[in-house]
Amino acid sequence: MSEQKEIPFITVEDLYVNSHSRVGLQIINSKASFGRKIRERELHRSGLALSGFVDVFTYWRVQIMGNTEIGYLNTLPPEQCLNSVTTVLGFELPCIIITNNNVPPHELVEVADQNGITLFSTPLSTTTVIHHLSEYLDTVFAPKTIIHGSLVDVYGVGMLITGEAAIGKSELALDLIERGHQLVADDVVHITRLGMNRLEGAPSEVLKHHMEIRGLGIIDIRRMFGIRAIRGKKVIAIVVALEQFSEEREYERIGVDEKFIEILGVSLPLVELPILPGKNITVIAEVIAMNQKLRDLGENAAQEFNARLIEKMQGPGKH
Repeated sequence: MSEQKEIPFITVEDLYVNSHSRVGLQIINSKASFGRKIRERELHRSGLALSGFVDVFTYWRVQIMGNTEIGYLNTLPPEQCLNSVTTVLGFELPCIIITNNNVPPHELVEVADQNGITLFSTPLSTTTVIHHLSEYLDTVFAPKTIIHGSLVDVYGVGMLITGEAAIGKSELALDLIERGHQLVADDVVHITRLGMNRLEGAPSEVLKHHMEIRGLGIIDIRRMFGIRAIRGKKVIAIVVALEQFSEEREYERIGVDEKFIEILGVSLPLVELPILPGKNITVIAEVIAMNQKLRDLGENAAQEFNARLIEKMQGPGKH
């Protein structure tokens, strides 16, 4: 399974474009720092730095100034206020967001213009702004990777189909779609870790709703099968790895010894499915999905069978 990790960042312009309507961002001075990169999800309250302590100042983060910070600056004599903002804005800050419609002191605007730092204003409270921006930045900076395979929603179970090139991943996905299941992504699956133990898969913007079938070319699933045959994203519940059958290898027959695969630090159930002539892989894939749903409900046929077998072998009174 090929996996490529992404190192995300956004620019201040991205932050503005994707948040200005939700947070009510308005540009106070200029777009001077729109090209600066934001590489962390955390936000920073600038109060301690404004008081002169910059030893632990995380200047590379988006800076938030609310009632406390602006109120503090307004209590300072003009010269001291200028020294305070000169110190803080002497660092290469991405931008500053001023909450509660606070009017920044002219010293702050003047130094921001001199150092090419964009100032934003919002009518929302500091707590609300931090909540909305943290939610957005959590999504942007969540761990991500790209895996070559197909992702299909089978009976509500997100099934990631992997395997070597030309082994039949897309063909299996197409067969599942023809049987009423939904395509999420083919060939390139963008995966994002949500929280600590959930992975969500989505298609690339270029290949969205399309599939590549060897010998045929690119096909549009939405146009051929209708809107019900596709979905934009899906939490991945299980990985099915297709592989050529080998007589030298011993495959799982009962299912007691479960296998797992780790993606972005999340462990997922793994089913290694050998390809044999005449084997109905599509039906088996559907059974894998239904079996996974039962396991999610706490029912494990393999373990129950094994327990009954052990009990039978022990016989009456052999405990």
